Amino acid sequence: GCDSSLNLTSQKATDAVAGIFRSLRDIARARMLMKQFHSIHNPGSNTHQASASYKPLLKQVVEEICNPDRPDPVDIEHISSGLTDLLKTGFSMFMKVNRPHPGDHPLLIIFMLGGVSVSEVKMVKDLVATRKPGTQVIVLSSVLLTPHSAVELLFAPDRLQPDAHI
Repeated sequence: GCDSSLNLTSQKATDAVAGIFRSLRDIARARMLMKQFHSIHNPGSNTHQASASYKPLLKQVVEEICNPDRPDPVDIEHISSGLTDLLKTGFSMFMKVNRPHPGDHPLLIIFMLGGVSVSEVKMVKDLVATRKPGTQVIVLSSVLLTPHSAVELLFAPDRLQPDAHI
């Protein structure tokens, strides 16, 4: 609602910041339904507040996919693609059969809605190369984010339908 800094008022700035925090609260509410990936912040302990850390959602998901211990992922679902996987999934209802794990396939495709930055793509490539060598990874996105475009999206009037410049 403000096209230049000359038209910026305290009320407009306050409204913009309130809108950003409203969006962040909405995202947090949506993620509360997740069992494993519900937070990107680790507050640390009461005695060691300095040990608080930030772990991006994308990093958490890729680490879970490439986890060598391979527990059944709670918030990630493998979609059966062939007859063997379909039979495993069907028999798992009746017998103790391990469901297919998303990391079983030698090709990992990640699609990020809303955009991905170059540093996030590099992080994914490095994690997969370190934790699951030999796996090919393809990262796709609706838009390649720059620092400027990421901030623009925060202030976009309709954040759910941003202009993808297509």
